Amino acid sequence: MLNKNLFNDNEVALGSWITLAHPAVAEIMANAGFDWLAIDLEHSVITIREAEELIRVIELSNVVPLVRLTSNNSDLIKRVMDAGAHGIIVPMVNSALDAEMAVQSIKYPPAGRRGVGLARAQRYGADFEAYKKWQVNGSIVIVQIEHIDAVNNFRDILSVPGVDGFIVGPYDLTSSMGIPGEFSNSKYLDVIERIGKIANNMGVTGGVHIIEPDTKELAQRIDEGYKFIAYSLDIRMLDYSCRSALESIK
Repeated sequence: MLNKNLFNDNEVALGSWITLAHPAVAEIMANAGFDWLAIDLEHSVITIREAEELIRVIELSNVVPLVRLTSNNSDLIKRVMDAGAHGIIVPMVNSALDAEMAVQSIKYPPAGRRGVGLARAQRYGADFEAYKKWQVNGSIVIVQIEHIDAVNNFRDILSVPGVDGFIVGPYDLTSSMGIPGEFSNSKYLDVIERIGKIANNMGVTGGVHIIEPDTKELAQRIDEGYKFIAYSLDIRMLDYSCRSALESIK
């Protein structure tokens, strides 16, 4: 397993989302220099079999492979971790109990309740002892803050042992507030400021998703103190590149 630390206080961990299942997409993005790449099972048609192939390509490129789950499901967590994921991004974590469930599902007993099996992550049994030691502190749990209930319970969520960081889901969060997609709305901006203050006070790595491939927003978020940043996603970067080129000659 890689020994990269995504949560060095002095460095930004820059990643992106993969929604297209072809291994070439993962290889291109990994070779571009991202620190981590997350295979998105929540908003794509990627299968568990395809996810394993993408994990393999990402890891062999010396980039940290993460998986965004469809839900906070212990069986799915076990399967993606056995496939070789280094960690999970868990949607709709709205309470400390939700966070505890995710942590419990990624860790072997006695720290958790994950079932033990021999698969790619354990080098098909050849490196089980090494993997058993690695998963104690090496496996990663990122919770998604994407509902106003999560904001109201934010301090309790971050207090759960084993939660490594968080990432704000802007579309779902604004939707839960009755202002879907209104990212300049003062209510949303106030909530983001509230989240940032609590995270800074607790010393927890803060994350944000920059949906469009906008380098100005990227610089802004870094200046604001975000350290775990999801920069756009494969389909938006592809679409943006195509449209920008065509518009430049019209």
